[in-house]
Amino acid sequence: MARGNFGERLKRERELREVTQQEITSATRIGSHFLQALENEDWEKLPGGVFNRGFVRSIARYLGLDEEALLAEYDLAHGAQVAPPGERPEDRIPSLPRWLPLALLLGVLALVAALIAAGVYGWRYYRSRHPHAAPVSGSAVLPAAVQPQTFSSTSPTAPPLDLSVSPSAAMHLRVLSDGNLVFDRDILPGVNLHFSAATAFEVSASDSAAVLLELNGQAVPPIGLPGSSGTIKLTREDLR
Repeated sequence: MARGNFGERLKRERELREVTQQEITSATRIGSHFLQALENEDWEKLPGGVFNRGFVRSIARYLGLDEEALLAEYDLAHGAQVAPPGERPEDRIPSLPRWLPLALLLGVLALVAALIAAGVYGWRYYRSRHPHAAPVSGSAVLPAAVQPQTFSSTSPTAPPLDLSVSPSAAMHLRVLSDGNLVFDRDILPGVNLHFSAATAFEVSASDSAAVLLELNGQAVPPIGLPGSSGTIKLTREDLR
């Protein structure tokens, strides 16, 4: 293809359709200086590589031309006027950081865990208000990672309060029974803990939406929003 034929054809096709460079720029987001460089075959003013081909494809689509045919003409004109591949560095699109896929995966897993915790809470809360409701078909019970533990701080003169704690994600848990610290350490999902108190509990969790609480068998609403820490106080007034 002779020098200048590609740029002249591109300009001629645009003018035949009575389309201005500004109209192409507005429709395709291609800078007017890049469009002028293509029509003048001034390759040094173009970014090069896949960007040039993307410009040609977008312009052909907007003008109603055959994209592949116009790209072939561009490759022929551009290839005859640029330096051989060994004389200038190849234009490359920077690769994505290696940590990005892992970060995306961890974000998805955190979102899934929050949704599961919210679903389990909703179901337990519904069952506490509708004790005769039929269980959900196919629902599974998560195995406990360790044997249930019981921490007691009860008064011999009053029936005790029983608190069941089941985390659905790794977190730090702190429990006060009648004002006494009975638990304060990191726990893993699947653990089933039980605590007793005479009058009140105070529960703090680093992930307040991922810990499931039951007071004397009744589900307690989530402490707070997913991914945030929170504290809740439970007394006999919370029993319905």
